[in-house]
Amino acid sequence: MSKIKVAVIGCGAIAQRRHVPEYTNNEQVELVAFADPKIERAQEMAEKHGGKAYASYEEILANEKIDAVSICTPNYLHAPMTIAFANAGVHVLVEKPMAVAEEEGQQMIEAARKNGVYLMVGHNQRLMPPHVKAKEILDSGKLGRVITFRTAFGHPGPDAWSVDGRDSWFFEKDEAILGAMGDLGVHKSDFIRYLLNDEVAEVASFIGTLDKEGTEVDDNAACLLRMKSGAIGTLVASWTQYRGGDNSTVLWCENGVMKIGTVEGDEVIVELTNGTVETYKVGAMATNEKQVPSGVIDAFVESIQSQTPPSISGEEGLRSLKVILAAFESQATGQIVKL
Repeated sequence: MSKIKVAVIGCGAIAQRRHVPEYTNNEQVELVAFADPKIERAQEMAEKHGGKAYASYEEILANEKIDAVSICTPNYLHAPMTIAFANAGVHVLVEKPMAVAEEEGQQMIEAARKNGVYLMVGHNQRLMPPHVKAKEILDSGKLGRVITFRTAFGHPGPDAWSVDGRDSWFFEKDEAILGAMGDLGVHKSDFIRYLLNDEVAEVASFIGTLDKEGTEVDDNAACLLRMKSGAIGTLVASWTQYRGGDNSTVLWCENGVMKIGTVEGDEVIVELTNGTVETYKVGAMATNEKQVPSGVIDAFVESIQSQTPPSISGEEGLRSLKVILAAFESQATGQIVKL
């Protein structure tokens, strides 16, 4: 079978650390083009991995015949680029948040559908080994229904890991639109929906810029969620966890508690009300310091090859985005927002 020809748009941290290495390790893929407005970044990628370097995505559309694309750009560009590639008959993997407005997300989904291509959103939390195991345990029914929960994602912020550090687009309001909530919060709204197999019904939130000076984007959020099932819980996103960052979820259920990512080495812990304790060593979560394969690229490639729509679809990405947008609405209005 001929290799899938892939282009990567945006050659910053997420492309360098996840997308490009994972495409390189996939034998079904040929990387043919890279684009970045700082063309030397694209050139560096092309020299290392083959293919050509371009300064813009329009040049790739004009000059290359590709099957698929990874869009690893600032948030405000996700929608226009996705739509342009979908209209050219190219399968799209877009980084999260898929868009910065609900209408954009709808247009992206529609463009993919109209052109018969796949749209996948890079919500890698679903594919991390501890989360896969947690889902399997919860689905087995041994814990009974989820009553309450908390889920959180925090680290020191993009200044610590973005290729541009403190000058990163992540801090530019007109390019990022959404701050810690678009970066981390949307991962958790996606994960909790997926894990509980449930939708968020209502959101209340406090969102603000507490410590990152000189930016208008949010660096912290604390949200209260009520699920359709009635379960209630919290979702926290933070760019100011300068020590002891967090990527954990705890579910309190009828028959016990499940702790995910709370103890290093025991990634999933199940404590049942009957006194039994189960621990699962299933491999760590990916972090910015220690990258482990995200599974996203392989899933995207497998979708294209097997002609099976991706499970982390545009529709799924949009549902997760809508939770975050509702949280911003709650912050702006001081009201509980119904989804």
